[in-house]
Amino acid sequence: MKNLASLMKQATQMQSKMEAMQSTLEAMNIDGSAGAGMVQVVLSGKGDMRSIKIDPKLADPEEMEMLQDLIVAACADARKKLDEKAAEEMQKVTGGLNLPPGMKLPF
Repeated sequence: MKNLASLMKQATQMQSKMEAMQSTLEAMNIDGSAGAGMVQVVLSGKGDMRSIKIDPKLADPEEMEMLQDLIVAACADARKKLDEKAAEEMQKVTGGLNLPPGMKLPF
């Protein structure tokens, strides 16, 4: 029974750490860019877009397709950085424990 109690205590501690990590991530802003910085986006730690900056040179109506592509690329760049940061924070919380893909904590 001591092992079970110890395991439950560890699970509770990990859940507390996970909640703290999630709060930290939610407060973060992650920048992404495309087109040599001509399009920049900022995502929240939850992945919501907070802002977008577009170089005025790209406001040419004949270049709208390129502008749209750059916006998508900048969002993808920011999302990739967010995912990497979240994975890095998860490693800190789990002590390097590799969880199965798709498994999210807290349960």
